[in-house]
Amino acid sequence: MARGLQIVSNSVVQSLQELKANKLRTFLSLLGITIGIFCIIAVLTSLDSARKMIRTKVETLGSDVLYIGRWPWPGEEQGEYKWWEYWRRPSMTNFEVRALDAQLHDMALVTLCLPLNQINVKYANQEVSSVRAYAINTGFEKVQNIEVVNGRYFSTSELEGGNNNVVIGSEIAKSLFNGGVTPVGKSISFLGRQYIVIGVLKKTGQNMADFDFDNGILTPYESVTGLVDVKSLQYNPRLIVKSYNPVNVPEVKDEVRGVLRRVHKIKPDQKDDFAVNQLNGIAKMIDDMFSKIKVAGWCIGLFSLLVGAFGIANIMFVTVKERTKIIGLKKAIGARRSSILLEFLLESIVLCVIGGLIGIVLVELLSMLVSKLIDAQIELSFENFIVGLSVSIFVGVISGFIPARRASKLDPVVAIRTH
Repeated sequence: MARGLQIVSNSVVQSLQELKANKLRTFLSLLGITIGIFCIIAVLTSLDSARKMIRTKVETLGSDVLYIGRWPWPGEEQGEYKWWEYWRRPSMTNFEVRALDAQLHDMALVTLCLPLNQINVKYANQEVSSVRAYAINTGFEKVQNIEVVNGRYFSTSELEGGNNNVVIGSEIAKSLFNGGVTPVGKSISFLGRQYIVIGVLKKTGQNMADFDFDNGILTPYESVTGLVDVKSLQYNPRLIVKSYNPVNVPEVKDEVRGVLRRVHKIKPDQKDDFAVNQLNGIAKMIDDMFSKIKVAGWCIGLFSLLVGAFGIANIMFVTVKERTKIIGLKKAIGARRSSILLEFLLESIVLCVIGGLIGIVLVELLSMLVSKLIDAQIELSFENFIVGLSVSIFVGVISGFIPARRASKLDPVVAIRTH
């Protein structure tokens, strides 16, 4: 045990001396290892952080929520995306809401949302274009993360009666009411009608269900039914169904399909004329995409590691040649072949670990910088740190084995006489 520790200690010391004595040569040799580990760990870190953020958003919005409309989301439909068929599907209306609510009132909450795109919103001399308005029903705030920071949310009577009140997003409030003007109580206009602002939403960013409340406006569904043709093909109202119990989501999904097929009078041999979507489908598709990107990152990193491995092997061959006499003397006084092999092998591993640690440190520094620039949580996990360290050790073993084996096989007499 003591002898093994001494060999390890000597190998580490000799590796550090090699770094100090031949700075440029060692730097160029370690560069490939550093770049390779950096590429691999940077890709793993970014993908793991992105996957974690996506899963957090899915959990926040709820994997127990169904979104029903004309268009299937990516990952929900297999084969060719037949947009020409989806486009002509019927719109979801309050008729479907009432039918589902009657069937699912003990199992799930049912609500309706009609997105209205490219809306121009005016207040006094200010105007904001390309705004998205969301015409919503009762219960919408229970299936989405709606939080009002100024003013209040709709009452049930306002939603059911189609009151001309609106709740606006944070960015809309900034654009329309600059100069410190309080939005609540002010009158804005869109779709040719005046609306009173009763609340401002908390800034949340666009979510995976394609809701951008920061740049949007919430208005009662009944307040726009007389202004637009909700059954027109240019609109895509969505039913939103949230299961009271996440365990019952598959059962709720089957019930939704059954009710809508009956309501739409679809024959048993006909396909659905609607799409039932879940965020899990998008998350799965993104996971598959991340897996492919991860493979590409490994390939790029392995090419760099291959170059680095040749560099380390070259250093070790040179080191063996420079220490030939010392090897001969060690063997002459009784050093075993296994001790010589282990000594040079450990030295190769130490060099690779140093290069790998430099790459890992660079990833950590880059993660901290990017996190501050884009306001996102990107962090190097302990698992990825271990992966980087393990790959460095593996490369050290591979690149140092042949030189170490050659050193262990040297004839002591020939080695001592070498000039």
